[in-house]
Amino acid sequence: MQTIDLPTRPATVVADLVRPSGRAARLAWTLATVVAGSLLVAASARIAMPLPFTPVPVSMQSFAVLLVGALLGPRRGAASLALYLAQGAAGLPVFVGGGGLHMLLGPTGGYLFAFVPAAALVGLLARRGWDRGFLGTAIAMSFGSGLILLTGTAWLAVMFGSIEVAVVQGLLPFLPGAVFKIALAAAVLPAGWWWLSRFDPSSPAG
Repeated sequence: MQTIDLPTRPATVVADLVRPSGRAARLAWTLATVVAGSLLVAASARIAMPLPFTPVPVSMQSFAVLLVGALLGPRRGAASLALYLAQGAAGLPVFVGGGGLHMLLGPTGGYLFAFVPAAALVGLLARRGWDRGFLGTAIAMSFGSGLILLTGTAWLAVMFGSIEVAVVQGLLPFLPGAVFKIALAAAVLPAGWWWLSRFDPSSPAG
């Protein structure tokens, strides 16, 4: 079985390797992956824990957001997260703590709105091959995670009227978790590419 020559395929993300041929089938596949990505982020919101000293809970959402971006690429990743926000704004309980437009306007709104550009950024870097090694993945995830944290902290600074309070409540408590999620992604994504490189994507097994 022929292996994938990954260095010659820098414009490929994981979702591209299993995308069917044919215009209609590809459109259906794109829609399915966008919906699936939004559901993955919604499921990750169930893995959450409130903190007594901040209105922002700890969750696995940011990890799922960045993973969706890396797997789907910039456009599909951003579309998936935009769909996720639309689901929550419509009242579906996809956010940590439920759903509704008020969640987007509350303390976690900055983090939520940052999901779309963060997924797009990581997806763009993944499409350029950054997710195929530990260091590149770690840097890409750091950029995406940093975008979410900084946007969320800036949002809190406006709400609280204090940058210091926003940093203490919206940034510092989440740095250890961000490091863990970055390390996890840096281990998982390159391993996935290694496994996929053993197969020819044009074959039935690929």
